[in-house]
Amino acid sequence: MTSPAALSPAQAAERLEEFTVVDVRAPGEYASGHVPGALNVPLDRLQEAVPALKSASARGALLVVCASGARSVQACQILAEADIEASTLAGGTSAWQSDGHGLERPQGGRAVWPMERQVRFAAGSLVVAGLLAGRRLPAARWLSAGVGAGLVYSAVSNTCGMAAALSRLPHNRAPRTAAGLDATLAVLQR
Repeated sequence: MTSPAALSPAQAAERLEEFTVVDVRAPGEYASGHVPGALNVPLDRLQEAVPALKSASARGALLVVCASGARSVQACQILAEADIEASTLAGGTSAWQSDGHGLERPQGGRAVWPMERQVRFAAGSLVVAGLLAGRRLPAARWLSAGVGAGLVYSAVSNTCGMAAALSRLPHNRAPRTAAGLDATLAVLQR
């Protein structure tokens, strides 16, 4: 499978009006700030959105965005398997903002750590907890081993079960005032 076309923030900004921008981060991450005009379709719900995204891609180009570019590449590969062409924003919203482009923040949005940072914090905390608890209960070291094995599997498979679990926590959910996936799918199918 070929890699999706990756646009730099400058290239994407020049052509932003041409794209239907799809942000595949968790709703809480999206609400903390996103590329102007982006619609939120979380990566773990992307399969549900395939028909609507196929409809949107028939009307124009899709640009897929996440925090750093990793999840958007994964999303583009899923879309390619459904015969939907999409480009990714190289470096994600982090690069977009670093390049001097503004983010849109909906009413009620709050700052949330990017998912990659949440995963690093959770994994590191579990490893340290397993090692410290292992001083009294040697079997507790298996927690650290399990987290390490999970990280290796995550790298090899390019998936992350911990991110999927963390995305369901309350701070990663969209504000109550935010539009749900059904409303986003309706916009995509117009």
